[in-house]
Amino acid sequence: MKNGYRNHERQLTLRIFRHIPCVPESRPRLDTFSLNETPGMTLFLALARIREELDPSLNFDCVCRAGVCGSCAIVINGRPGLACRTLVADLPKTITLFPLPGFELIADLSVDTGKWMHDLTKRLEAWVHLAAEPNLDAQEIPMDPNLAEEIYELDRCIECGCCISACGTAQMREDFVGAVGLLNIARLRLDPRDIRNDADYYEVVGNDRGVFGCMTLLGCQDVCPKGLSLQTQIAFLRRAMARHFF
Repeated sequence: MKNGYRNHERQLTLRIFRHIPCVPESRPRLDTFSLNETPGMTLFLALARIREELDPSLNFDCVCRAGVCGSCAIVINGRPGLACRTLVADLPKTITLFPLPGFELIADLSVDTGKWMHDLTKRLEAWVHLAAEPNLDAQEIPMDPNLAEEIYELDRCIECGCCISACGTAQMREDFVGAVGLLNIARLRLDPRDIRNDADYYEVVGNDRGVFGCMTLLGCQDVCPKGLSLQTQIAFLRRAMARHFF
């Protein structure tokens, strides 16, 4: 230890999944790269250095580098997480990286979460259903601040896909909406502008593809990079759907 900081002169070994499905001769494999750790290095920075200095063909996704866009989600030593918010100092010297399971593989660590989320939005009709067309010239209707805060908390989901990759049901059932889908419905139930009721929501998620398909393993809760209360929201939603059915 020096000046309160740990020694960052470690030699890192990164074992990275490689495969490009659209290339006929490509075969899944693990490539190994060695890299010197630097102070404050995130996994994103490590991947960027590998692409810049060692292998420009490495594919991975990144946009904001601030844990907001969710595009850099990958499996880090068996656990889904965001590359830009993961310090290599918190990891062992050997780091194994895979793409998120449950999504279409594009290349190497890059998967198409956008297509999956778009299809989910259409399936759930995950938008506010208004009683009439909004009047853009009218004054906005005020909302209770506490309710607005509750809605905002659920809106913090960045749709990174970590919860889907950590979900046992989602890995067994392609039609399961997962925690991200159930969170969308929980958020819309809170919104007083949405005219739907629990009978309407029951038609959407009151089945094994929705809230009753959750096995309560709560891998989603463990890996959510935003620390959202997925366990609580799923429990509330399941109780509301069960009340409607019985």
